[in-house]
Amino acid sequence: MTKAVWSPGETQHEHREMRGFASFEDPAALSYVDSDGNPKFTLIRETDEFRVLRRRLTAFVFPMTALFLSSYLTFVLLSAYAHEFVSTKVIGVINVGILLGLGQFVTSIIITLGYARYAKRRLDPQRQLLAEKTGVEE
Repeated sequence: MTKAVWSPGETQHEHREMRGFASFEDPAALSYVDSDGNPKFTLIRETDEFRVLRRRLTAFVFPMTALFLSSYLTFVLLSAYAHEFVSTKVIGVINVGILLGLGQFVTSIIITLGYARYAKRRLDPQRQLLAEKTGVEE
């Protein structure tokens, strides 16, 4: 490829940082890290990889939040307004209200395990791709 040639009076050492106008070297890559080594979050946020990561996270978080809140509010409303129903005995002293209350723990555990699986399969590979592109280490 074509390279700028130094004039006879100049040496290459004097112009170490300069490039000739006819240079075909690769332009400086966009840096996602400042001179202190801190990530430039405004630039990272504009990458396609970050948008995909955020979309995937949102696609999990909002439905699971709605599921948990509806489950919890159903439990609270039944406890407050359907006293006859929640006091129905199931086995011995265990009634429907106790089972619904324990169901809140089960729901939380299922959502937590589901998130861990989802993050491992869908979020972590995208986060790794974003880290490789931006050069930002954890």
